[in-house]
Amino acid sequence: MMTEVVHVDLGERAYDVHVGPGLVAQAGEMIAPLLRRPKVAIVTDENVAKLHLDALVEGLKASGITSVSLTLPAGEATKSWPHFERTVEWLLEERIERSDVIVAFGGGVIGDLVGFAAAVVRRGIRFVQIPTSLLAQVDSSVGGKTGINAPQGKNLIGAFHQPSMVLADTEVLGTLAERDFLAGYGEVVKYGLLGDVDFFQWLETHGPSVSKGDLSARIRAVQHSVSMKADIVVRDETEQGDRALLNLGHTFCHALEAATGYSDRLLHGEGVAIGCALAFELSARMGLCSQEDPSRVRAHLKDMKMKVDLSDIEGDLPDEDALLNLMGQDKKVVDCKLRFVLAKGIGEAFVTSDVDPEMVKTLLRDALGTRSG
Repeated sequence: MMTEVVHVDLGERAYDVHVGPGLVAQAGEMIAPLLRRPKVAIVTDENVAKLHLDALVEGLKASGITSVSLTLPAGEATKSWPHFERTVEWLLEERIERSDVIVAFGGGVIGDLVGFAAAVVRRGIRFVQIPTSLLAQVDSSVGGKTGINAPQGKNLIGAFHQPSMVLADTEVLGTLAERDFLAGYGEVVKYGLLGDVDFFQWLETHGPSVSKGDLSARIRAVQHSVSMKADIVVRDETEQGDRALLNLGHTFCHALEAATGYSDRLLHGEGVAIGCALAFELSARMGLCSQEDPSRVRAHLKDMKMKVDLSDIEGDLPDEDALLNLMGQDKKVVDCKLRFVLAKGIGEAFVTSDVDPEMVKTLLRDALGTRSG
């Protein structure tokens, strides 16, 4: 089966995203041209290390590349100062030089944390993303956003640092738990909703095959998502304008993640799916799109057995005032005004600060009401 290549055309910082099966085994031959000496530093997490680290080490060895590796705990809590500090100090202890390459081998947490470490150690070392989750393959591994969480909110500490290459091995997705796979699918749907109604229609038909493991459908879903993201990143690398479209659903999502303590109660992609449904509902209430659009979004997410409503989140949630307050902590706030990504229809998203907070509060109150009802 052919590997698809998406080129992210950022001039001197341009790189390729390779999408297809067997890329972990081919990592050595892919990475070798980047190296001045045949050694890399791998940072991964416990879950990925157990399943795939040996295969990556062997894939590198096949091209005569030796490696050292650091394994961090799995989970969102790893995206924090203590683990960031540990990673930076380990890279310095291992004498990783400016001309070397660091490999981020894991999901979005590892990609974000390792990318940030690569951005600051010796004022910038190149790194390669080998994303192992669907969410990381279609979203966080592409575009150079790196960072860690602060007690005040998600991703508030970080830097833009583009990878030198991304290897999205679609075979690795076969080892994901269904819940983790579907969480990543939340980001795939987002691309159709924000800018490509034809892709959303394709997902309505083929989403179940993507979920069941059809490899060619998975490659198509990942490749199309990556190429949409690459186009937006090339237009707006540091999120001054168009790139904010990628935050469809995220203003709601980040508030819900904070409300659930960044725990396993709500995975990021699940929050994105719920957030997209809420963003379309808000758009319909504001008269921007027809009421059929949010119904269609919800129907597809339900078809895919995904979280859609606040009632799908286990345990108690704070009231609408507290949720609105958490939205105010989001890093997308400009001049103290919340920025929302809303839609004039499926595939027609736009960014606006012109949203009445009372309307958002009513929407949240209604959504919370269906929880307890």
